[in-house]
Amino acid sequence: MNTHSVDLSVTIGKLELPYPTFMGSGCYGSGEEFAPFVDLSRIGAVVLKSVTRLPRLGNPTPRLVHTPAGMLNAIGLQNPGIDWYLDHDVKKFAERPCAVVGSVAGFSVDDYAYTVERLAARDEIKAIELNISCPNVAHEGETFACDPRLTANVVRAARATTDKTLIVKLSPNVTDIAGIAREAEAAGADALAVINTVRGMAIDVETWRPRLGNVTGGLSGPAIRPIAVLAVYEVARAVKIPIVGQGGIETVTDALEFFLAGASAVSIGTGNFTDPRIPVRIVDELAEYLARRNCASLRQIVGKANVGFANPYQFEGDEG
Repeated sequence: MNTHSVDLSVTIGKLELPYPTFMGSGCYGSGEEFAPFVDLSRIGAVVLKSVTRLPRLGNPTPRLVHTPAGMLNAIGLQNPGIDWYLDHDVKKFAERPCAVVGSVAGFSVDDYAYTVERLAARDEIKAIELNISCPNVAHEGETFACDPRLTANVVRAARATTDKTLIVKLSPNVTDIAGIAREAEAAGADALAVINTVRGMAIDVETWRPRLGNVTGGLSGPAIRPIAVLAVYEVARAVKIPIVGQGGIETVTDALEFFLAGASAVSIGTGNFTDPRIPVRIVDELAEYLARRNCASLRQIVGKANVGFANPYQFEGDEG
């Protein structure tokens, strides 16, 4: 089979993409930074850095620490706030030859609803990622993504403000991610991004102090890939909405694990820091893999390693 005849397109809610590749929030800027090195028309979408209702300075430095097979980060959602963002940044996103997905974070249900409504109203933004892995100040530091009820509340509030595609990013730092996923789906999520970073820390053995200014941070990179693949596998058995798999993807083999576990698309984050061409290489090699296996479309292999896969509609019109 010719690689040019392989269909790599994916539908996530109302978002229709020619390629199943998202660029992780905070890991690809707005795409503009990588345009000199990568043909942005050959990636699916760029997920922007999370924006909040009010400006945030972020966490104290150091904010990044390299670890074996990964990276710890504790940026602290540094951003200029939605007002400045809308006035100065969003207009230029219309120039991107790929889809642009906004990302929203918050510290109360009202924060999320307000920011989602304002950001989603812009034509340049094709979909919204709901980053619910943030401390919920109103509930004594609980994280929205770690509580089924809080997850449902914030997703429902965001859903009420827009009919654009809503992708809810889940945290792995829970005992039952499938249960959280079901709550997000029931509350109106169009898709789920699985997973966010894993909590971790590193200590300087010479100074006897934590290496991050915030003490703890989020671990990303290849070290968390097996955790992420398992999470996708479990979530795919629990919901019927599409999944964007993410966590340590650097090669086509990495991406294939997520597709076979039940993800309809993949998001590439930390890998872009070492090679921003990874997304295009994965797309090329994915087409070669599917052609070699006589698969006409990516949809034919989604969930094929997952016996309890709960997304039968994904395979409509496909054989194999």
